[in-house]
Amino acid sequence: MAYQIVVENIKCGGCASTIRTKIEAVDGVNTVDVDIENGIVAIDAAEATRPSVIDRLLKLGYPESGTAEGIAAAKAKAKSFVSCAIGRMNSES
Repeated sequence: MAYQIVVENIKCGGCASTIRTKIEAVDGVNTVDVDIENGIVAIDAAEATRPSVIDRLLKLGYPESGTAEGIAAAKAKAKSFVSCAIGRMNSES
């Protein structure tokens, strides 16, 4: 089974690297593909993993599109900036 989640704040390959690494660590997730340009995260896993994946994405600063507003959106954007930087450093190592 596979599903997609449209998320906010994906800016670059560093973001994609962080998302792949952290979401592949969720129990039951096989693979993750990130479409940076369209903000789509494609997950190869059972649909039952969706709530855990959405929660992990939010904690990383990449909330499901349309779910974060106001202060929550600003916090998510700040978290995604940090995740992006970490992803860039890890992909350069």
